[in-house]
Amino acid sequence: FDHIGCHHEFENRVCHRCEADLLAAPTRKNTLADPYVTDEIFTKLPPLPYSSTTYAVKAAPATRIVEDGDVIDLGDRHFEVIHTPGHSPGGIALWEKATGILFSGDIVYDGPLIEDTYHANATDYVRSMERLYDLPVRVVHGGHFASYGGERHREIIKSWLRKRT
Repeated sequence: FDHIGCHHEFENRVCHRCEADLLAAPTRKNTLADPYVTDEIFTKLPPLPYSSTTYAVKAAPATRIVEDGDVIDLGDRHFEVIHTPGHSPGGIALWEKATGILFSGDIVYDGPLIEDTYHANATDYVRSMERLYDLPVRVVHGGHFASYGGERHREIIKSWLRKRT
């Protein structure tokens, strides 16, 4: 639900092949609605007929499958897809080399990282972090918390790796 809760509202849905089945056939289990979607996660509940016990992500298949090294061309901007498994099998980051901007998704951000879900893989997580460490990042926009600069990016990864390798 965190990654794809409203994906059905978009005409274009891009994902890595390892996440394609999830978009096409979401369940409460594979979207982690169980156990995370509870009334307690909201400061104000969504309007009725919402119920945390029956909440389900709506199915909407990907319209484009991307792989590591693919480019997402927005005309005046170009983002390289970096496959970043670890947090989830089909995690991706989007790297704009021309500006030094990294959209990191949930693999790295300036806050507690989620590494213990059913789909997380510790070995893949380490490899992905090592790969992102050397990018000449100027700004990182993570999936959670505030954006941060390149120096902080390397500090976060270095500290994280030190605890795991």
